[in-house]
Amino acid sequence: MTQHHTLLIVGGGAAGISIANNMRRINKGIDIAVIEPSEKHYYQAAFTIIGGGESTLAKHTRKEADLFGENIKWIKEFADTFQPEVNTVTLKNGDVIGYDYLVVCPGFQLDWHKIAGAKEALNTNGVCSNYSPDTVEYTWECIKNLKEGRALFTQPVMPIKCAGAPQKIMYMAADRFRKKGISDKISVEFFNVGATMFGIPFFAKPLAKVAESYGIKTHFAYNLIAVDGSAKTATFEFTDTDGNKQQSVEKFDMIHITPPQSAPDFIKTSSLANADGRVDVHPNTLQHNKFQNVFGLGDATSTTNAKTAAAVRKQVPVVVDNILHLMKAEALSPKYDGYGSCPLVASLNTVLLAEFSYDGKITPSFPFLDPRKSLWIWWMGKKIGFPLIYWSLMIKGIRFDIPHKASYASKFVDEE
Repeated sequence: MTQHHTLLIVGGGAAGISIANNMRRINKGIDIAVIEPSEKHYYQAAFTIIGGGESTLAKHTRKEADLFGENIKWIKEFADTFQPEVNTVTLKNGDVIGYDYLVVCPGFQLDWHKIAGAKEALNTNGVCSNYSPDTVEYTWECIKNLKEGRALFTQPVMPIKCAGAPQKIMYMAADRFRKKGISDKISVEFFNVGATMFGIPFFAKPLAKVAESYGIKTHFAYNLIAVDGSAKTATFEFTDTDGNKQQSVEKFDMIHITPPQSAPDFIKTSSLANADGRVDVHPNTLQHNKFQNVFGLGDATSTTNAKTAAAVRKQVPVVVDNILHLMKAEALSPKYDGYGSCPLVASLNTVLLAEFSYDGKITPSFPFLDPRKSLWIWWMGKKIGFPLIYWSLMIKGIRFDIPHKASYASKFVDEE
């Protein structure tokens, strides 16, 4: 064992940095270390507006080294394997790190290999994606330069980071084409492996109306399986009315791809993973179901919440408090209710703020506003307010919360 820490965190993204800094604010003396190989930290929720031409990547990028609180050790290396039976993590360089308490939050990996030809086609021939800092700026180049033809937008099997993101960029593009007076020359089309616009009917209905308002053609139960950039063709798999698997080859002038996503491979092969390859945690306490001194949060866990920064913001205090409870041999608090929030960009100046918890319960934080309406105020939140909260409060470990309640939505549900 090369070193040992009281609290070891695997992953230095939104979840990992927030956990480390929040714990440091509450417990000044605890020994904390974070395993994270990346030198840059991105506010990924801004990738939509970057790809839509309303912001820049530089504005939402920070140096990882600048985000750690006082006396938090940064282990700049990749985690490779876990040995939770003996409380150690082995790094790719062979170092073995011991811990008393472990938090696992490495985020999702992008599984480009599940779409034949996609990785090779990216950033050329109109093939773009908002899901990586390496490709998001090319999305804006594609939208900005498209004058006519077909613009395709895809959505894969869940879970993915921010389930609404595949259609957010589509609406921004469609609104841009309309404002430029070329919407009649461009066919905007949505190919979704799912059956509806959104997994929660309460929000699927207004989103279907948004798509209809732009004249967007929707194709449901279509899964992207291959892309040929030079030929500008995309191959989709679908099931016909007789239940047979079929393929459809579609021409495009621009295609925005949302890749399939999953927990990193080093999670899948570990004893921390469930049958689906994600960190197996209790849905309310976020404690591992087998190893009591291990916790997980963020995208790579087994929880069924929306995989968003808003969910992480709610999960952080639950994990921190429960680690402190465990240290004192106290009962854990099952306070996480599956809350997630998805600001669904509906145009270049309006957003529908979808908030929901486990089992699709609608849980708005602002009961005086209809959550089905696309509003300018949420656009200002998406562009200015939410990034400010992220960088100035959440990442610095400052707890910031607005109560959400399922009861708030009752009057809107009754109106449907």
